[in-house]
Amino acid sequence: MATPLVSIISINYNQARVTCEMVASLRQLTYPAVEIIVVDNASPADDPGLITEQFPEVQLIRSPQNLGFAGGNNLGIRQARGKYILFLNNDTEVAPGFLEPLVELFEQNPEAGIASPKIIFHGSNGIIQYAGSRGINTWTGRSVTIGHLEPDYGQHNTSGPTQLADGAAMMVPRRVIDEVGLMPEVYFLYYEELDYCEIIKRWGYTCHYVAESTIYHKESMSVGKASVLKTYYMNRNRLLFIRRNFTGWSRWTSTCVFLLAALPKKAVSFSWRSEWSHLRALGRGLWWNLQHLAGPSSATS
Repeated sequence: MATPLVSIISINYNQARVTCEMVASLRQLTYPAVEIIVVDNASPADDPGLITEQFPEVQLIRSPQNLGFAGGNNLGIRQARGKYILFLNNDTEVAPGFLEPLVELFEQNPEAGIASPKIIFHGSNGIIQYAGSRGINTWTGRSVTIGHLEPDYGQHNTSGPTQLADGAAMMVPRRVIDEVGLMPEVYFLYYEELDYCEIIKRWGYTCHYVAESTIYHKESMSVGKASVLKTYYMNRNRLLFIRRNFTGWSRWTSTCVFLLAALPKKAVSFSWRSEWSHLRALGRGLWWNLQHLAGPSSATS
């Protein structure tokens, strides 16, 4: 039986050298059937041509505009030929055998709709970033990640269903994408992969953590760990996610906690540190939601 083709899609934005490090690790894969698609999101200060100069096997798509994380991945999906699509952050490096357990899961379980590997912080001597998820806390709207910041002693080496995948590395069968649709582009950056998990689950598929598969994540290299851009989209999209995915009392309680506790706490913190650009970004995120109260609050949009 033929080995299923896996299309690996990664987004590049002003990080050509970082992306090259990821592709270099992909060259060590033991899985024999892959295509690598890199979507450059209109990098304004970096030449993505470096990627194909060093790695001619890469299919480089140059978007004329920055489409965000979801939009860039959707552009890659349209060109992908694989039976399975792997969304992989460009600031990752992978273990040589990480694809086989992911493919095996989907080949054996037709109800599986999305899956992520174990994710270790790059250069951390085995500190876990992700080993599954307990889902979104309906009081706070925050995701609860299993194993986060724990040393990896093998305590999370059991694969199984989980509540949410992780956007740094997640595999979805092409047939599932054809059925449920593309990633929701309304988010632009952050929370779109969590929303996509919820969409896939609502279609009757399961989400999985695959412990036998491992990648290493450098985290937040594209936008910066404390960037104004991150402040805006993380807060805007947290509220947007609540609106699109919670119903009844869960929606109201989580919204109230966010508006009455989380936002004021952050506003005071930014003010205390005189981080006025972050404070303005926080306000813009709230204002966006107020302007779109009748807008994209459904997870099907």
